[in-house]
Amino acid sequence: MPRPASDVQAFEAHATDADLDELRARLAAARLPEAETVHHAAPDPRRWDQGVPLVDLVDVVNYWRTEYDWRSFERRLDRIGQFRTTIDGLGIHFLHRRSARADATPLLLTHGWPGSIAEFVDVVDELADPKDAGAPAFHVVIPSLPGFGYSDKPATTGWGTEKIAAAWVELMGRLGYGKFAAHGGDWGGNITTVLGGRFPAHVLGIHTTFAQAPPGLTTEGLTAIERKWTEETHDFWHHRAAYAKQQATRPQTIGYSLVDSPVGLLAWILDKFAEWSDTEDSPFETISMDRVLDDVTLYWLTRTGASSARIYYESHNSLDPELRVDVPAAISMYPRDIEKCPRPWAQQRYRQIVRWRSPETGGHFPSLEVPEYFVKDLQEGLAAVLAANR
Repeated sequence: MPRPASDVQAFEAHATDADLDELRARLAAARLPEAETVHHAAPDPRRWDQGVPLVDLVDVVNYWRTEYDWRSFERRLDRIGQFRTTIDGLGIHFLHRRSARADATPLLLTHGWPGSIAEFVDVVDELADPKDAGAPAFHVVIPSLPGFGYSDKPATTGWGTEKIAAAWVELMGRLGYGKFAAHGGDWGGNITTVLGGRFPAHVLGIHTTFAQAPPGLTTEGLTAIERKWTEETHDFWHHRAAYAKQQATRPQTIGYSLVDSPVGLLAWILDKFAEWSDTEDSPFETISMDRVLDDVTLYWLTRTGASSARIYYESHNSLDPELRVDVPAAISMYPRDIEKCPRPWAQQRYRQIVRWRSPETGGHFPSLEVPEYFVKDLQEGLAAVLAANR
């Protein structure tokens, strides 16, 4: 039985002036290394061969210290609606925006790392109350993962993707949503897969940008493009995933730097926004600097650099190889994402794919890179999912 609504409490985000002053002071006093030894002019992506170029980092740090407005982001979160509840002894923070439409469907959006609820603030309004009357509307729920943002930091091991998925079912039940649709990318996509596979009685269907096939499949029968996807994914995990191995094996060690140094935290996260987005040089070609800093500042003020990294320790390579998803699934593989799964492989886990798309543009953060397309794709994908339930 769902718990009473009294277990859900309204929440407001408000950093102290002292915290913001300290952040600016730390940025002003930052000790920076010398420039990288790879010297190329923009927009040459080789400038990033050793990580975030010094000149780019200095520009962002200066903007963060002198112009960026955290209070604007706080007000935006409050307008959407923020709440907290306790599940299995852990405080969980979430955004909740109810639609004005009587036919709206509950929708759970789950972020990943190095993302946060900031990934979805630009798309909530259109999902809840679409301008097109023919588009589906949703009651939107966006939880902060355990150890992320305003959710509590787990004090013990065990909060992996399976437990998080079970907690999300409990959360939706407390809001009166016994059945709901779910979307996610990155870790959110992994959790969404677990939701669809483990809780079909509650999950109407899923939309994901992260489809993970069972292990051991061969490339026989794949198209040339699909084989290229598998090669790119293999290259990523073998040559560009040191961050994941660090966080999966030694999250506490990197955590000291992420919690103590705002510049270190910024560089660690900005590197991923740059490498994983569909851009030629800078992530700010498609993603606003304010939105990246909303995300980074949220990590900084909540001191969640270490606790968020632990999701890799808890869940890296943990998706059950036997897990199958029989609820309707809509899947989109963006061209510059870090892991792309061929449809023949995806079909071995997702047994009822009702819509498959390979967009022409977009990377790992589509809700920030191509928000209008992302919303339309999500609406159409979930419309197909809901139609399959009729």
